[in-house]
Amino acid sequence: MPRSTTRRGPVPPAGTCLAAAVLLTGAALFGAGPVAADGGPSVPPGTEASAVPPVQVDGRDPDLKMPDGGTLAAPKVLDLVQVVEDKGGEERREDTNVQVKLALQAEVLFGRDSAVLGGEATARIAGIAAEIRRQGSQRVRIFGFTDNLGTSAHGDVLSKQRAAAVHGVLSKQLPGLNYEIRGYGEQYPIADNATEEGRKKNRRVEVSFPRTDGGSAS
Repeated sequence: MPRSTTRRGPVPPAGTCLAAAVLLTGAALFGAGPVAADGGPSVPPGTEASAVPPVQVDGRDPDLKMPDGGTLAAPKVLDLVQVVEDKGGEERREDTNVQVKLALQAEVLFGRDSAVLGGEATARIAGIAAEIRRQGSQRVRIFGFTDNLGTSAHGDVLSKQRAAAVHGVLSKQLPGLNYEIRGYGEQYPIADNATEEGRKKNRRVEVSFPRTDGGSAS
């Protein structure tokens, strides 16, 4: 009966890192992952790596030290975005760590191709004013947007007029704030202009303001 023999390779030179040898041994031991009773893999194909235990890292290893002269980047809080839209898409709220953005579809505020505020507009804008007041914000941006129908120049003018109309109501309810009013026309769509449903969402007025200690993301 043949005997299995073990050959010894050359001893690695002094200072050679043995991490590669350890990883190679781990790969040989675990292969493609654990095997089920029927001989097949116990995890779905393509997810075998998740079944392999993580490689242990020695935090005291000198190779993990930062090189001389290296510095860490300043700590940064990721800006998380939470978007809530009502069922009909008429109102949209976007919360981040630093600001609140409230958007109303143009049809809720204006008649078709018009910058004259309709009957529902005052109540809708009052809700926005209440949120600005709750946040205690002193700076407010009011931006108007249209779909891509008609000329670009007409959209630019109409969107600016609509933003100005909303500002006219907000400034009466919240006087003394720093307002920025702009019209962007068909720029920055939030939906596909190829469908009427998408164009309806793009025809909107957005009111944004900084988040303060007066409120939190909902």
